[in-house]
Amino acid sequence: MKQSKVAVLKTSPETVVEDIGRLMHLAEFERFLPKEIDTILKINISWHYHYPGCSTSPWQFEGAVRTLLESGYRNLTPAQNRTVVVDPKLGAKKNHLLSVLEKYHLRFLYLYEPQVEWIDYKPKKEMIVLDQIFPRGIKIPVFLIGKNAVHLPTLKTHVFTTITGAMKNAFGGLLNENRHWTHSVIHETLVDLLQIQKEIHPGLFCVTDGTIAGSGAGPRAFQPHEKNFLLASGDMVAIDAIGAKMMGFDPLKIPFIRMAYERGLGCGDPKEIEVTGEDISEINFRFKRGDTFASRGQHMIYHGLLHPFEKILLRTPLVPWAFFASKVYHDFFWYPFIGTRRKKKILKTGWGDLFQKYSS
Repeated sequence: MKQSKVAVLKTSPETVVEDIGRLMHLAEFERFLPKEIDTILKINISWHYHYPGCSTSPWQFEGAVRTLLESGYRNLTPAQNRTVVVDPKLGAKKNHLLSVLEKYHLRFLYLYEPQVEWIDYKPKKEMIVLDQIFPRGIKIPVFLIGKNAVHLPTLKTHVFTTITGAMKNAFGGLLNENRHWTHSVIHETLVDLLQIQKEIHPGLFCVTDGTIAGSGAGPRAFQPHEKNFLLASGDMVAIDAIGAKMMGFDPLKIPFIRMAYERGLGCGDPKEIEVTGEDISEINFRFKRGDTFASRGQHMIYHGLLHPFEKILLRTPLVPWAFFASKVYHDFFWYPFIGTRRKKKILKTGWGDLFQKYSS
């Protein structure tokens, strides 16, 4: 008997919102999300610019919200955090998410704002690394505790974790702006975060948007490809494993998937996962993980020659240099000179037409 279920559907710009509803029902979302519990929708804003496949899409957001409301869920709160190089409010505007907020009368919760209380959380089970990285306490937002969490990531590669998806999506919500301290042990961090999620959330679910999927130096500087797939599951490990397999990777060779599977936090072996909806047995996007000039420097700090100086470079008053360098590279070089050309090709497709319809 298969341990977990992942629903996968092909979709189109004309049917995607309805298809997300079918997808969520195929994945039996009501079995994972107690209806009497308030629900957080964890938005993914990987960049404050619109770049296809980079951040939660407006149709992904609308499909999840509409399905939840039609099924009797109330008190939905879309939530997102910021990083030292990404402005989520600008990102919500540029990615046309505000029109969905207005249509369904929702408001974003920005987890970094002063009114949001963060507390020291003491995990019930042993952590791999987080208690060592944050010996003064692992701080998480009080608002998230006791609520369902629905993750809305996209299907793409990542310079540090090979792929990014459901498990990585918690990274931008549960940890504060010092979460870059964990990059040298990012795989272990994602496993710890999943353990914490299972302790604080009554229900977990994920809808991954693979309509435009990314190969290369994700989460931002990748090559977008029109793939027209959607995935959903109540098992965060399983949905990442199937997403990785579709992209062309062996899930059990990706450390965070393997470790989470070994610790019993979900199923990471595709042979033990029931895939319903589409037959994906022959699907292989042949994606590759890539690097940029900026990420090569980061790898040197986290794992290479500069590793002995990591704390000096990234945990002292010297740290703004790294944020400034990343912002200059991505915002003022890569996006205008490389990213916009790739973006224009996608905007000429049906997905580009649909994106413009969400303009508020």
